[in-house]
Amino acid sequence: MSSPRSDEARVIPLRPPAARPGHRPGDRPGDRDDAREPLWRDLVGDVLRRERLAQERTLKDVADAARISMPYLSEVERGRKEASSEVLAAAAHALGLSLGDLLARAHTRLTRPARHSRPATTTAPYNGLCLAA
Repeated sequence: MSSPRSDEARVIPLRPPAARPGHRPGDRPGDRDDAREPLWRDLVGDVLRRERLAQERTLKDVADAARISMPYLSEVERGRKEASSEVLAAAAHALGLSLGDLLARAHTRLTRPARHSRPATTTAPYNGLCLAA
């Protein structure tokens, strides 16, 4: 290994390289990652929550109308549970939507262009000192 030039920093990795791009230590399978497409359950849950809030309804009100438990509806809205089509239809109907409306809105969110893109990496040399703890 050659020694670095005087105007280049020597980089010593503190952690081993990640197994996949965008992976951070402590990530669990299924965690959101900007480099990947969103999960369907996240999209559907987001649509349900946005519609409920737009109608100024409580989680309890919608859960009671859909005849599902409030904690379960909360988990679905947060994308923590993969709900069955029956549960999704019940939640949608409780909000005055058809299952098709719910899925169409989720599809629209899925196909919408990404709002944020990752910044391009620079190839310019860094002439400063950088310390990490």
